[in-house]
Amino acid sequence: MLKPYKIPESVLVVIYSANLDVLLIERADKQDYWQSVTGSKDAPDEPLIDTAMREVFEETGIRIVDEASAPARRADAVPLANLRDWGLSNIYEIYPVWRHRYAPGVFQNTERVFGLLVPRDIPITLAPREHVDHLWLPYREAADKCFSPSNAEAILQLPKYMQAD
Repeated sequence: MLKPYKIPESVLVVIYSANLDVLLIERADKQDYWQSVTGSKDAPDEPLIDTAMREVFEETGIRIVDEASAPARRADAVPLANLRDWGLSNIYEIYPVWRHRYAPGVFQNTERVFGLLVPRDIPITLAPREHVDHLWLPYREAADKCFSPSNAEAILQLPKYMQAD
């Protein structure tokens, strides 16, 4: 069965702690490629906040729950209120190594940036087919370690968006 092309709309979720440490995950397909959580919409009409929640869970095991319907009592869960849309969108050229995942002629992706506040000791469970390691770094060091310029720039914006919380 052929896999459908990726939709060129995605999310970038900067996961951070109250003291401005940032969670980075290392890609399985590219050694030493560290990044925040990223992922594309599963369907054109999927709301970006749903994409963000799904990708955070798939890539880190962190559950984002609506406290009105299910209080965040699990060690791996945080309330939906901790996920914030930063109102930033990046349009970037898709790296040639990953263009085959998109329809012919698609060269750009639009990425929406979110922030997710979590406890520093939240359990992290990686998806081994996607990521092989994780680490927490102070936000400036995390930005320096990212392979993606848009990811690094988003992390550097963290203090600004924390003040808005």
